[in-house]
Amino acid sequence: MGLTDKEHRSFLRRIARRAMIEKGLLPDFSDEAIAELAGIQTPAVTDGEKVRDLRNILWASIDNDDTRDIDQLTAAQAMSGDSVMILVLVAAADVDAIVKNGSAIDDHARRNTTSV
Repeated sequence: MGLTDKEHRSFLRRIARRAMIEKGLLPDFSDEAIAELAGIQTPAVTDGEKVRDLRNILWASIDNDDTRDIDQLTAAQAMSGDSVMILVLVAAADVDAIVKNGSAIDDHARRNTTSV
């Protein structure tokens, strides 16, 4: 008898957690990082740069279905009236707009150096 989907995910999470610890990564956020995150209540300020609302575009992310770390999106659109030219858009998270250098969240990210 095989594992249920929930049991399979739990098993894989335990393997991933153990692998992270073995490689010196931090699978859990510190209490300080969690407190900093709770204090972030508004979007980043743009320092006067013009912000374009692109929520009308159908964006895609190649991540697991349960990921909470979507930091890059892509979209493709035909150029106006052209069936050959395609505009490819890439959206990348500008984390340092909110997370400050040397903060607990930044320290956690620096220690892990990757998304896992």
